[in-house]
Amino acid sequence: MAMLKKGYPIVCPEIYLPKKEVDLTKWAVVACDQFTSKPSYWRNLKDQIGDAPSTLNLILPEVYLEDQMDDRIQKINQTMCDYHSKGILEKLEDSLILIERTTEKSQRRLGLMVAVDLEAYDYEEGTKPLIRTTEKTIIERIPPRVKIRKDAPLELSHVMLLVDDDRKRIIENLYHKRNEFPLLYDFELNMKGGHIKGYQIKDVDGVIGEFLSLIEGEEDPVLFIAGDGNHSLATAKAHWENLKHTLSEEELINHPAQYALVEIVNIYDKGLDFEGIHRMMFPVDEKFYDELQKSITAEKETWVYMQGIGKKVLYIPENDAVAYEEIQAFLDDYRINHPHVKIDYIHGDDDLIEASETHPNGFGIKMPTIERKEMFNYIKTGKVLPRKSFSMGCATAKRYYLESRIIKK
Repeated sequence: MAMLKKGYPIVCPEIYLPKKEVDLTKWAVVACDQFTSKPSYWRNLKDQIGDAPSTLNLILPEVYLEDQMDDRIQKINQTMCDYHSKGILEKLEDSLILIERTTEKSQRRLGLMVAVDLEAYDYEEGTKPLIRTTEKTIIERIPPRVKIRKDAPLELSHVMLLVDDDRKRIIENLYHKRNEFPLLYDFELNMKGGHIKGYQIKDVDGVIGEFLSLIEGEEDPVLFIAGDGNHSLATAKAHWENLKHTLSEEELINHPAQYALVEIVNIYDKGLDFEGIHRMMFPVDEKFYDELQKSITAEKETWVYMQGIGKKVLYIPENDAVAYEEIQAFLDDYRINHPHVKIDYIHGDDDLIEASETHPNGFGIKMPTIERKEMFNYIKTGKVLPRKSFSMGCATAKRYYLESRIIKK
């Protein structure tokens, strides 16, 4: 780990990329927490990749989270070791990576790959670190993820952190100078993921200094908030907290697990497409709709999709954050009283309808989209949104695993 200065929340990571002979279109795959109700997506992806080196062999898609997990984790860790020892991965000299991503909707989104110090982040409610969570962390979701990370020699990341740079003076300025930087990769992403380019940024100190200048003089500074990958970042934190108590003072110095690889995106980036995350409950009876409507404030229209019936109007609170709070509270209470009922979180209107039709007695709820301009102000108050309250784009626009770094000494 190339540490610039002890105590900095941002550091320069030791990034590993596949060697030039690797087919990057087969190497990079979408975040593991996508298409959880669509195993056919992952089967089709596997068919496309075949036996080629791929990050698909280094992650555990959450659609398989309960399917022989121990065996899958062991195989993942072994493959990580094999890729590293056989030279499939090559270390990049100390630098950051400027990301230019074009999604299926032809929107350009810019980002910057860095590592953040997990000591500057906390997912516990009521804390006010420099790097904050945006959504309520579900503690019971962390242990299985920590189990995956515990013995993994490598970290791949789909975490995207948001920065409040309304003047667009950091990432956007780097992009304006992109022709001055070495081009690391330029290829088409699989499964309708769009296109991605990566530029090598060697002036690390200057860039990090610009980020820190955004919070100079603030009494209660917030440098970054979690956009995508809330629970993945929380898992990295939990793993580090577990690990550091077992280390000697010498081992603690600059231990790679103290840091997490992330992509920083400006919340004002025009290519950042904020979307609501829909809810789908199954199986529920026909009384479910009436009980839901009676439990929430009825002010503006959205719709629900009921299997065998189709769309129906649902009235929800005018304030989008309140809508998520009230609806999620009802769903959580309902599941306590009906333990056989399951919930899934769906990206995209069409996928919500498809999932509701696929599952027995499926009931989909189209959720609103929270305005991005309100996000930092809301988080600065110390509040957090209910889990899965917003998404930065549709499932195919999510971050693809591409870069990696070593997290074991």
